[in-house]
Amino acid sequence: MQPDGSGKARPGLRMTGDGLRTTGDGLRTIVEVGTTPAIDNPVRLTGKTIGLCAFSPSLDACYLALPASTTKGTVLVYNVMELLSHCEIDAHRAPLAAIVLSSNGMYIATASEQGTIIRVFLVSEATKSYSFRRGTYPSTIYSLSFGPSTQLQDILVATSSSGSVHVFSLGFAINHRSRRSSSILGSILPESVNDVLDPAHHHVLHNAFPPGVKSYAVVRKVDRVPDTSSAEFLAIRASISIITYNGYFQEYTFSVNNQSESLWSLEREFNLLTVIADNNKSS
Repeated sequence: MQPDGSGKARPGLRMTGDGLRTTGDGLRTIVEVGTTPAIDNPVRLTGKTIGLCAFSPSLDACYLALPASTTKGTVLVYNVMELLSHCEIDAHRAPLAAIVLSSNGMYIATASEQGTIIRVFLVSEATKSYSFRRGTYPSTIYSLSFGPSTQLQDILVATSSSGSVHVFSLGFAINHRSRRSSSILGSILPESVNDVLDPAHHHVLHNAFPPGVKSYAVVRKVDRVPDTSSAEFLAIRASISIITYNGYFQEYTFSVNNQSESLWSLEREFNLLTVIADNNKSS
């Protein structure tokens, strides 16, 4: 926070030297790192947007995503390399609660304040690729995270205020989509509706942390391993790290086979506050 002329604090982000500098008064200003003059090309937003943003570091698809409205779930995707607006996506009716870009800039995932539906869009065309139902009752989505792969994304992970961790299998959704389109149900219902109704791509770990405790999950690693039950598909094994606002760190191994059977294994868990206190005592 930085003081303005009236003595009040105004929102701001500043890096001394050649770096990113300003956010405030409904503006987001991008500053080019490594050059002396700042690129004064602000992105104007409407009202307060609770600090939501997402970034993809790919040189081929370097995007910054920001909420474009406080009354509905519209997201603005900004091309950082060309310094211009790429598109606006009307993702949800309710305001956005969480957004994330895949590391390669191919996909953007969004969740609204309602938290029942998570949608994934293809950034290059601003079109919807997947719609996943998290649950029937409203819940706040605290975080969204794609797998770290720079190629085709395998999974999308979400944490919610219900204390649950949700994994959506994007890779298997592609395989199952072709099967479903040839079925009677697939010929009647639109593809986007099919994705919402099909629970096969959704895996839940209940009671991972207390309800209402804010949390953040990161997919650290995704491996494709041979599935002995089928020669056609590979199973997916992922390492997922979770940190909660009450100080806990958890690391899970998540695996799912071609039959959409999933398994969660807690590899380690500890209280960061206790570890810090113990370190201070020993020093």
